[in-house]
Amino acid sequence: MLSDFKKILYVSDLDPGARPAFRAAVSLCSQYESKLTYLHVLESISGTARGILSNMMDKQDVEALLKEGVAKLRDKVQGRLERFCEQELKEHHTLKPSQIDIRVEEGTPWKTILKVADEVDADVIVMGTRKNRTLEQVFLGSTASKALSHSKRPVLVIPLFD
Repeated sequence: MLSDFKKILYVSDLDPGARPAFRAAVSLCSQYESKLTYLHVLESISGTARGILSNMMDKQDVEALLKEGVAKLRDKVQGRLERFCEQELKEHHTLKPSQIDIRVEEGTPWKTILKVADEVDADVIVMGTRKNRTLEQVFLGSTASKALSHSKRPVLVIPLFD
């Protein structure tokens, strides 16, 4: 039921073309006086890359290096998201900064999206998707399609154009 959209999870890949999906989430927030959680997922380093590093360094050094790198990247992304929201909210006065909670998480994107949706008890997940015809897309599917097919919650997918 649409009147129940009090907690909205918006997911972004930080691509410049993602603004339409953000604006759709802001519009829902304005219409239903909702709280918005803005999520960006940092994809975990692959097992292959971790293995290569482990061959050159001690396991403890690899873990410390990765932890430090993720922390720096998380801070950088957090700042970028805050600036993005400030800019968008200047243009669209329908949402107050207090209605937005920004989160930067690490993991497999679609799994992390569903985990955070459960944590914040989101009523809907809003995300964008691009039509991409790469071989990977054909066999694995997009983050949006995986989130959509595994979610117990409504997912609003906004088509994005580059």
